[in-house]
Amino acid sequence: MVVATLRSAGHRVAGVFDDDPNRQGRSVLGVPVLGSIEQALNYKERGPFVIAIGDNRTRKSIAERFESLEWMSVVHPAAQIHSSVEIAPGAVVFAGVVIQPDVVIGEHTILNTGCTVDHDCTIGPFAHITPGAHLAGAVHVGEGAFLGIGSSVVPNQHIGTWAVVGAGGTVVRDVPDKTLVVGVPAKVVRILGE
Repeated sequence: MVVATLRSAGHRVAGVFDDDPNRQGRSVLGVPVLGSIEQALNYKERGPFVIAIGDNRTRKSIAERFESLEWMSVVHPAAQIHSSVEIAPGAVVFAGVVIQPDVVIGEHTILNTGCTVDHDCTIGPFAHITPGAHLAGAVHVGEGAFLGIGSSVVPNQHIGTWAVVGAGGTVVRDVPDKTLVVGVPAKVVRILGE
């Protein structure tokens, strides 16, 4: 999806790096897999780069491990983003996303297909707002949080760091750090470990 989004946004994709030895020497949508992620360092003068991995902790680990690389944000041309929105390096915004005024998107965050983010929201680094998720105004999403497919958050709520909102969940009160909430309304069902 990231390769397709980069191309849709008019970027030339020179290569992909993947630690899976079965993918090395192959291609992704016609783009060659050049080697392991470590080998990206040999190409750092040819950057910028974007991390095309959905898992939030893995994205954070790679960003920290390769902090010397230049990271770019990627926005699909079919996304609707107000001019006041701030998007940090490494963030990816897919097709059909709508982001309203005065939203701040953290580094290496994913705003996936068709999600909506209303005015004055703040989305922390390494978060993932999945397809069809909807955030009302002034929602704060903490670092590494994951909002499942079709979930929704009412205005002025806080989603804690590394929290997970299950698919279809409706958040009507703050979600503590490192918790899993599910249901309508969303309730805490488990405390998450590291």
